[in-house]
Amino acid sequence: MSYDRYVAICKPLHYGTLLGSRACASMAAAAWGTGVLYALLHTASTFSQALCRGKVLNQFFCEIPHILRLSCSESDNLRETVFIVVSVLAVFGCFVFIIFSYVQIFRAVLRMPSEQGRHKAFSTCLPHLVVVSLFVSTDILAYLKPHSLVSPSLNLVVSFLYSVVPPAVNPLIYSMRNQELKDAVRKMISWMHFSRNKLLICPYK
Repeated sequence: MSYDRYVAICKPLHYGTLLGSRACASMAAAAWGTGVLYALLHTASTFSQALCRGKVLNQFFCEIPHILRLSCSESDNLRETVFIVVSVLAVFGCFVFIIFSYVQIFRAVLRMPSEQGRHKAFSTCLPHLVVVSLFVSTDILAYLKPHSLVSPSLNLVVSFLYSVVPPAVNPLIYSMRNQELKDAVRKMISWMHFSRNKLLICPYK
């Protein structure tokens, strides 16, 4: 998404060449392929571990750090830790790429002479920035929170925030630029407001 925004704003005349159907298919295949590989590696590693400290997790899904606490094999823990470190490095590389892309985008936008053009460019980038910020902030809160804040209930809430909320709001955030969706949301809100007022005025009818 950041590369798409970068090409659209910084190299608009080359958009069709740099982001043709083949390039989009390749990037989508790479994203899905690495995601599936990441999931398979962690699943195979965690399922092969011997659990000697109970089999109950205070989570609504099998989160890797919680599974590692139940493991009694140091070698399995080390292997899974290596996977996690490699994953963190890969994610950090993606994050650096996103930051670099947006630095170039903002430099190009600030050089635009038209205020309307700058506004349009910023509004184009805003949905992706919101999604990335939401995911990164909840992920940091989940894994880098101080030990004084650790509690089973807080762990559940934070895990829900980073695993469920970002994917759930992604379609809504990206679709809010669609005028038809905006009109439908306005109609729904006005209809709910009208129905509520009607019930308040005529509660027994």
